[in-house]
Amino acid sequence: MLNGKAVILVVEDSVLIRMGAVDLVRSAGYEALEASNADEAIGILESRTDIDLVFTDVEMPGTMDGIKLSHYIRSRWPPVKLIVASGRAILKESHLPEGSQFFPKPYTDHAIADAMAKMLSSD
Repeated sequence: MLNGKAVILVVEDSVLIRMGAVDLVRSAGYEALEASNADEAIGILESRTDIDLVFTDVEMPGTMDGIKLSHYIRSRWPPVKLIVASGRAILKESHLPEGSQFFPKPYTDHAIADAMAKMLSSD
């Protein structure tokens, strides 16, 4: 947490969707960071120790998609909470690391904000 605010990293390759997700995070009262792909996200995670939750898309360009990224984060930074969203892939939660939440796109801002609040309060 940064100054008492949870820090959330938004990973989304679509600029407009990422901007909307960052606005959602900030409107919910959290600090927002952003990355356009998994490689950028890993770089941010490696450079900071205050990230509480990663909110990622599934389909992204680069070396890994959001599912692989979520497993990588869980193995390297186990306390980080994970929310995964996708407009195409229908995921079963068994494909995600334990404790992750999946949301199909389009999701409602309210549903994501509620999930973030619940996940962040479970520490």
